[in-house]
Parts: sequence; structure tokens; C-alpha cells
Amino acid sequence: MSLSSPSIITRRWWPIGPRWHQRLPLVNDFQAIFERDPAATNWFEVLFCSAGFHAIALHRLAHALHQQQLPLVPRLISHLSRLLTGIEIHPGAQLGQGVVIDHGMGVVIGETAIVGDNVLIYQGVTLGGTGKELGKRHPTVGNHVVIGAGAKVLGNIHIGDAARVGAGSIVLTAVPANCTAVGVPNRIVGCCNIADAPLNHAQLPDTEAATVRQLLNRIETLEAQVQQLSSQRSLIPMEVSRHA
Repeated sequence: MSLSSPSIITRRWWPIGPRWHQRLPLVNDFQAIFERDPAATNWFEVLFCSAGFHAIALHRLAHALHQQQLPLVPRLISHLSRLLTGIEIHPGAQLGQGVVIDHGMGVVIGETAIVGDNVLIYQGVTLGGTGKELGKRHPTVGNHVVIGAGAKVLGNIHIGDAARVGAGSIVLTAVPANCTAVGVPNRIVGCCNIADAPLNHAQLPDTEAATVRQLLNRIETLEAQVQQLSSQRSLIPMEVSRHA
């Protein structure tokens, strides 16, 4: 099922054609849930039971009013959304089409954050700032990015297209396109063409284990050098006794 054309769900249940489908971001958000969430079994369940979809729908309304510089009302809608869904999105944040917030509890997206198209965000993610600086102070997330559960992406940094952020990571520096970042603070552990692929936590590199392996290899090398030096030292008295 492609996001670039109306799905069977849209054709069957929604009385809108392809042209309207391309103009309505919320329709893409709705369809993207079926693309990215294996637990989404039918449109009725998603429409009435998906907290992530509810939060995005309310945000799009709040953001539209925010752009019209309407006072107070956008923040009230955002506050209502947080109470209903556990997801806090500032009305000023810019979300692309096809954004999916899976589970969603504890997600925070700041005022100047920019999120691209077809981004998948898991529960507990923060797109936040690092202080009280003015202007652009929140992350910019590219298209087809996946941000794992509990990850914190902080500051005015850029996450490239098709990048992956591992669960529990704290990202303080930019992540290049098609790369995977993990750890506290973040480290780039691999780059490849992984556009529109899921974040498989089971296949993420274990950076701590890799560090331990490097230390063990270094210890083995040093032990071998010590044994070699000991052998050479034991030969010296024998040579001296021969010459004596």
C-alpha cells in the first residue's frame, strides 16, 4: 500500500479522490499508520483508538490556528491533546505528511521543531531544546526517519533523511542521512541506504560490547609482548655464561 496513491481504505470508505488525497496531510497520516504499525487492523480501530493519530489531528488544527496568530486557542488545543493522549506537541511545531507516533505516551515535540514526511516516532521521544536561546532551538528531522523509544534529540541539529536513532539515545549532534545513531551521547554506528526501512533494535550494534572486545584484544596483544620480552630476557644470562 503506497502513500503516493490512495489506499484501498481511502477508496472504499472515504468519498475523496486522488487529488484531494494529495492535499490532505491528515489522510496521509491515517494511511501511514497501516504502513508502519502492524497492530493496526482496521480503519475504525485507528480512527477511534490511536492516540498518536488523535494527537497529530489535534496538532494540525492547533498549528493552523497558530499560523493565523490566534491567541490562546492553539495552546488550549495542545493542552487538551496532552491530557487526552499523553503526547505534547507545541502548536508552532511543523509536521510533514505521513507522520506516525506509535504508542506515543510521553512524546514531546518543541515549538521550533520541524519533522519531515513519513517519520516514525516511538513512545517517550523528545524533540527538545537545550536552553533558553531564542529563534530556532529544536531539531529538524528529515524524511523517512525512525526515532526509537525514549530517544532524546536536543538542540538545533539536523537529522538527515532515512536516518535511524536507537532507543534511549541522547542525540546532541547532527546525524547524516542514511546513518544510525545510538548511545549516550550519540555515536554513528553505521551508514547505508536504509530509506523507508524499519528500525530493528535487535540488529543495532552493541557499542559497549565492541569496546570490551577491543580492550580484550589489546590485553592479549600486550600479554604476548610481555611474554616475548620475558623470553628474550631469559636468554641473556645464557649468552653471558657462554662467553665467560
